[in-house]
Amino acid sequence: MNNRKRAGIIVALIGLVGFMAMFNAGSPTSIVDWPVETYMGMAFTIGWLSSMPNWLAYVLAALVLILMIVGFYRIGGWIYSLVTHKR
Repeated sequence: MNNRKRAGIIVALIGLVGFMAMFNAGSPTSIVDWPVETYMGMAFTIGWLSSMPNWLAYVLAALVLILMIVGFYRIGGWIYSLVTHKR
């Protein structure tokens, strides 16, 4: 595993934890329950703001989380390549 991939993974983890912290700010849930609470909260928000079936809201919430992880990974790799001047 090269350093660009490591940087991408680290930024993806930091971004995901930051998003979970933002989504759960003010909630009395423990940190261990944050991933499930974030997923359920996103599914509720998607289902509440639209008139789609529950199963589709859960699928879209999972898809959004996966796309966020991939996006943060790509941003981390891009920033690493900018810092090290490698393309």
